[in-house]
Amino acid sequence: MKAVAYSIKPFEKEYLAKANQKKHDITLISNPLGPDTAIYAEGKDAVIVFTNDDVSAVVIGKLAALGVKYIVTRSSGTDHINKDAAAAHHIKIANVPSYSPQAIAEHAVAMAFALNRQVVKADQHSHAFDFRNDGLIGFNFAGKTVGIVGLGSTGRAAAAIYHGLGCDVIGYDLFFPADEPYTKPVSLEYLLENADIITLHVPLTADTRHFINTESIAKMKNGVMLINTSRGLLVNTADALSAIKSGKIGYLGIDVYEFEKGLFFEDHQKDAIKDPLLNKLMEHPNVLVTPHQAYLTREALQEIANSTIKSLDLWQQNKCVGKACACAKECQKTVPNNILTEVNNGK
Repeated sequence: MKAVAYSIKPFEKEYLAKANQKKHDITLISNPLGPDTAIYAEGKDAVIVFTNDDVSAVVIGKLAALGVKYIVTRSSGTDHINKDAAAAHHIKIANVPSYSPQAIAEHAVAMAFALNRQVVKADQHSHAFDFRNDGLIGFNFAGKTVGIVGLGSTGRAAAAIYHGLGCDVIGYDLFFPADEPYTKPVSLEYLLENADIITLHVPLTADTRHFINTESIAKMKNGVMLINTSRGLLVNTADALSAIKSGKIGYLGIDVYEFEKGLFFEDHQKDAIKDPLLNKLMEHPNVLVTPHQAYLTREALQEIANSTIKSLDLWQQNKCVGKACACAKECQKTVPNNILTEVNNGK
């Protein structure tokens, strides 16, 4: 099968090559997919995309006109793909149904640790040979209440870590797993009102978009820690910034940002004008921002590459890809679209 992979970073190449074993003719390009770069898919059967690629109706129309029949995304989330447009053009879609939930969960917990113990500030001071302890007081995680929003594979991995730290772990999911051993099921309202640390592990849907907003933040404890490694649009950033300024949110860790498209994964140091909202957010020392790197472990990268190549293998054999297949609207009916229900990793 002939394919073109967009938004490829240098570190991805070896993992894709190892997974592919020269079975498919794949062109790797660093350019993101968009209206102007769709032409690179000419003569290809499939395109391989990532979360910040433009897979809108307009772009899908261009891909279809070029003969593309398949789209596979190197992510679990598919919110960046216009599924209705794909179905209208009879283009099949596949995602990575699951990959190393530990990678994302561990990064989420690492952000919580870094925020709590002022690791970034302490490191900066130490590099300047300022070894005072002033302003570096944190808290013990043991005994704190951690609220997990979304008990899919990543949420459950995070719950296991927090349980191991001696935390009281509570969680909310419309389809709470019956065999979850570490998390007490509670209502969303109870979680918001009682958690010292809230960590988000849900996909982006019409219902979850901006569900962290002024109203939901008002229900949280004063000084709450909020961690988001799922999708940027879960959080209304302007509302979160206001809550940071007022002290309602005491700590904010985000690996994703609602306006990250065209910003994350690229070097913007020399830009004359930086994203003003993100700039204001990062002025606060109790805010930690990482560049959508929660998935970035060797194990996860290989699993993503393996799953991507498997999708091409199955399509070449005229087979769909099971749970990862979204080749028609009917396929979507099995996927819950209710608020705060994690599908796979939600990442």
